[in-house]
Amino acid sequence: MNHHVVLNRPLLTPPFLVLGAFGVTAIALLLVRFFFGMGAVTNLNGGYAWGIWVVYDIVVGTAFACGGYALAVTVYVFNKGRYHPLVRPAIVTSLLGYALGAAGAFIDMGRYWNFYHIFLPEQMNPHAVMFEVALCVFLYVLVLIIEFLPTVLEKFKAQALQQKLSRVLFFFVALGILLPTMHQSSLGSFLIAMGWKVHPLWQTMELQPLLAILSAFIMGFAAVIFEASLSAVGFKRKPESPILIGLAKMIVGLTVAFLGVRFLTLLLTGKLGLIFAFDLGSAMFLLETAMFIYPVVILSSPTRRANGKKLLYAALCMMLAGALYRFDAFLITFSPGAGYSYFPALPEILITIGMVAIEVMAYLFIVTRFPVLAREEH
Repeated sequence: MNHHVVLNRPLLTPPFLVLGAFGVTAIALLLVRFFFGMGAVTNLNGGYAWGIWVVYDIVVGTAFACGGYALAVTVYVFNKGRYHPLVRPAIVTSLLGYALGAAGAFIDMGRYWNFYHIFLPEQMNPHAVMFEVALCVFLYVLVLIIEFLPTVLEKFKAQALQQKLSRVLFFFVALGILLPTMHQSSLGSFLIAMGWKVHPLWQTMELQPLLAILSAFIMGFAAVIFEASLSAVGFKRKPESPILIGLAKMIVGLTVAFLGVRFLTLLLTGKLGLIFAFDLGSAMFLLETAMFIYPVVILSSPTRRANGKKLLYAALCMMLAGALYRFDAFLITFSPGAGYSYFPALPEILITIGMVAIEVMAYLFIVTRFPVLAREEH
């Protein structure tokens, strides 16, 4: 018996068409970007070499897409098989999220026609953080495609190929754990490399990679809860609350560890007083810390964890907290020096929204055409 089901729901619904309108707008603006250059659609400058595209698509979006990574560690490393029904949807969201990150890197590349240089040995710079990020994202997308293949083979009833793939799939699962670990920790190293340009409250030097990985786990688990909860409501399915409650407990522990490491580092480096400087950095730090603490308070109570609505709100708040943490570090409080300022142009914002809309449309297409979601009885 197959444990996953094809929903076979109508695809061309009014929300899908609205998403399509945003997607078409983004594609039209991207044509302008590729034909007339970055300056035609962005407010980037010499101080801000990247803007909302890189920060959302690569820094934040890939963390949202770490649900597959976080569940792979939980199910296959710690042998928590009860969470296996959540793996396929998480792989789909991870594939789409990391594909969006790869697309964002390509879109934001000045000389995009030279993208293949990262695969040429004579052009590689193994000491560059961005090289490792680019390579890991590209390879992880390939790994996620392979991890998604059993779903495709099940759809077309290719049992023989599915059995052959299952014999080697453990290797790709292992790669699927290694590559995001490298990529997410490298984003932390990226902040270290930027030195004084990063606000002191987000510059924790040696522990930056650890904070990046912890936040990726938090955002990944929160995204799994958010996606599962929305799928239950949107597709009128039975809520998966009994499984999601376990993930909520993990989020609480990870968030306490994240905040503990962060505040301890600020204390040991003498930066704790900057929290009350009442400038932009101080305000953003207090806001994101409050957004981390609120879900912990909600999810610490067994009664509130069992409430599907509160579980959804807590997961959404945790996703926003993680996104704000990364936006603060990489863009909002980033300071390249006097004379530089940046605020995304309207085309940049519309392209970002449109890319997310395309990602959601792709998710809706996949779950309504392939056996991704677990059967309710399973």
